Amino acid sequence: MDFSRSYEAVKKIADQIYANPELGYKETNTKELVLDYLTQVNPDIEVQHFSTTGFRTTLGSGEKPLHIAFIAELDAVYAPSHFRAGPENGAAHNCGHYTQVAIALALYQQLFESGRYEAFDYKLSFIFVPAEEYLDLAYREELRREGTITHYGGKPEAVKLGVFDDIDISMCVHAIGGEFEQRTVEVNSDLAGFLYKKYHFKGKASHAGLDPFSSVNAYNISTLFNTAVGLSRQQIDEKEMVRMNPIVMDSDMSTNVVPNHITVGTDLRAQSLTYMKEAADRLDHAAEGSSRALMGDVDIETQMGYLPFKQDRYLSTFAEAAFEKNDQIPKLMSSNPISAAGDIGDLSYMMPCIQIGYSGFTGTIHGDDFMDIDPVFIYQIFPQFLADVLEEMNGNIDRENVYSRSYEDYVNVISSMTE
Repeated sequence: MDFSRSYEAVKKIADQIYANPELGYKETNTKELVLDYLTQVNPDIEVQHFSTTGFRTTLGSGEKPLHIAFIAELDAVYAPSHFRAGPENGAAHNCGHYTQVAIALALYQQLFESGRYEAFDYKLSFIFVPAEEYLDLAYREELRREGTITHYGGKPEAVKLGVFDDIDISMCVHAIGGEFEQRTVEVNSDLAGFLYKKYHFKGKASHAGLDPFSSVNAYNISTLFNTAVGLSRQQIDEKEMVRMNPIVMDSDMSTNVVPNHITVGTDLRAQSLTYMKEAADRLDHAAEGSSRALMGDVDIETQMGYLPFKQDRYLSTFAEAAFEKNDQIPKLMSSNPISAAGDIGDLSYMMPCIQIGYSGFTGTIHGDDFMDIDPVFIYQIFPQFLADVLEEMNGNIDRENVYSRSYEDYVNVISSMTE
């Protein structure tokens, strides 16, 4: 397969998506652009649509012992200060998802045109999912209330709709932030899971000048809570990579009225569900204790974000084998867990998943300075590497290493975290 043949076309698509970012469950133009390209490559393509803007197409037919999904994410981040942010929606592709989509198109095109997929002992589906980024929550809650979606994340939503029912293994890729001296790929980078916590502190209002003595200051309670969170960090297990970032969510405070309510929200990230629960208990105790100390009250709201992502080490061996035979990529990174999260964690609870990282960028992921600087690596060399990984998997995957859990199992785990 010669990925140089598709380089210019897929780079053009990537540039178009980058210049026209869309938020999750709103990726209408992105979807149309991608489908137009796929239809040009394969006029007889069959597409399964799901969840507003998601879609799936499959290479190969008939009975095969395995079915692998290659996943690309369609959405952008809300980042209005990014230099290429959309002027109307404030979205920006400083997550790198636009390159994922182009990489998937390059891989699909070369496999289809070469016919190489026909020799695989597995079927291969390309699944373009919406809404990986956990944001624009008011809009997603509106979709949920009207019954359009059940989950904020596009992957668990796709699972709920049956898109992954016949999939055994999933494979994704993701940009690595920062610059590297050498072209680099990465495996076994585990991600945190997170809870979304809201603390609604309640006090008693009064005139701040005339009668502050009969008040209960909700803002002061939130300040004490933030202090308690800071002091508790010493007691948190470092290997769990816990992250908390309490912020004031809403307030209509006036300087002449002692505030009687304030909401503090925070993500709570950890590498395991067990420790996430323990850290959540610490946060809840800090909120309750701060409220009691200043004679107020608190209502606690807990929402599950995404599950931790444990990369499947068995599947990673195929990527490592492809790297050993590769003479164009000089560096492989492995086993560097981070506290970022993604809904690939939810999918990995139900089936084996890997997410292979790739360099070629400058700036910080989700930062105002993020952009690609090595398109030849991203759209030509790296897709060839992925094709090599698929070749390594062909005929070599041991079904004993493939697990499966149901959507119902997943829902029970999610529910247990918010009880």
